[in-house]
Amino acid sequence: MKRKTLTVVSVNISEVKGTVKKPAPFIQLGDKGIEGDAHAGFWHRQVSLLGEESVKRFAKELGRVPGPGEFAENITTRGLELKDALPLDRIVSENAGLEITQIGKKCHGTGCAIYNETGNCVMPKEGVFARVIRGGRLKAGDRIEYVPRLYRFLVITLSDRASSGEYEDRSGPAINSFLEGHFEQLKRGIQTDNVIMPDDAVKLRDLLEKSCTGQYDFIITTGGTGVGVRDICPDVVRPMLDKEIPGIMEMIRVKYGADKPNALLSRGVAGLMGSAFVYTLPGSVRAVNEYMTEIVKTMDHLLFMYHGIDAH
Repeated sequence: MKRKTLTVVSVNISEVKGTVKKPAPFIQLGDKGIEGDAHAGFWHRQVSLLGEESVKRFAKELGRVPGPGEFAENITTRGLELKDALPLDRIVSENAGLEITQIGKKCHGTGCAIYNETGNCVMPKEGVFARVIRGGRLKAGDRIEYVPRLYRFLVITLSDRASSGEYEDRSGPAINSFLEGHFEQLKRGIQTDNVIMPDDAVKLRDLLEKSCTGQYDFIITTGGTGVGVRDICPDVVRPMLDKEIPGIMEMIRVKYGADKPNALLSRGVAGLMGSAFVYTLPGSVRAVNEYMTEIVKTMDHLLFMYHGIDAH
């Protein structure tokens, strides 16, 4: 989804969990969530939101128009299909900021008044949950901004010949294409920067040091994972990792090495470096496609875990 301005229709509070929330003149957001609300605490579902668009759809099934807070949402919005938001997207105003952590939740069943009335409820499918990233006050009528979270990638091609212009880099574009296709299916926007550089340990280390402190979420290298004299990538990357994640590359080597023994010769590593997850891939396009097929499956969950979001 694209960035969009929404309107706060109502802000709602309840002092007891499992009950309908009542409209309030305003809500005060703090480190623990909404002051005076039963769901406040140091966890990932401090604030609940529901789009008026979802309420209107469910009203047809309910046979009446539910009032603000009747689904136990803290903030009722208008102007966006909020259910289509994704974890790590943000909702911000001049006074406050929220980060989305979860879409939908387990229904309380018979503990939910709406469920008892209809046998169904909207929050488990279309409710949005968030945590406070900037405290402040919100009230009905406020304008808030939906800001989708882009995943930021740096793709580094390590090749003496490609960097000197002797041949065209094909592995970097192959990674780009894989990322675009995968995240388009997930409706997640991405931003990708590409660098082609020689197999130079000093230059690679310098680039990684500059790139792993908030500028990128993921860094993917291609080339330099073999046993040749100029294959230096894993030797540079591994000592720089704060947390190595060996299972990813081990599984890929075993899976593809069963039919192609040469796949077992890659020394590629993966792990967390600063605030970026780093994957080191071989240089061939075929190997890139094999590795990316498996790697993209890990990216969402890794980033959610890093940001303290329980996506199980």
